[in-house]
Amino acid sequence: MYKLKIITSFAAAHNLTHYQGECENLHGHNWRVEVTVSAKELDKSGLGIDFKILKSETNAFLKTLDHKYLNELEPFMEISPSSENISRYLYYALGERLNNSNVAVEMVTVWESDVACASYCE
Repeated sequence: MYKLKIITSFAAAHNLTHYQGECENLHGHNWRVEVTVSAKELDKSGLGIDFKILKSETNAFLKTLDHKYLNELEPFMEISPSSENISRYLYYALGERLNNSNVAVEMVTVWESDVACASYCE
């Protein structure tokens, strides 16, 4: 099994719901996103998945979040757009785009600062 990872980013605002503290107020982050996939086999070029494809597909999806107020987006209207919930949302959304008989999204990690992140995997 091969593991491949890309790192990319997006900027967005949010506020945590049902939270008592400053983060319940509107604020923003420059989120860093790590996407790890597994590949069972390599293609003729010796690749599990081309990094260019992995990054392109991820960035195309992140455009739906970039420079948005996350609380107003459908996935986060009923759940708080915490790093934990964002990583889970991205895990499933990217899985729909990338998963096939050879490649599977393994884990998505969302960094809201240089020292704080949350990951989702199954």
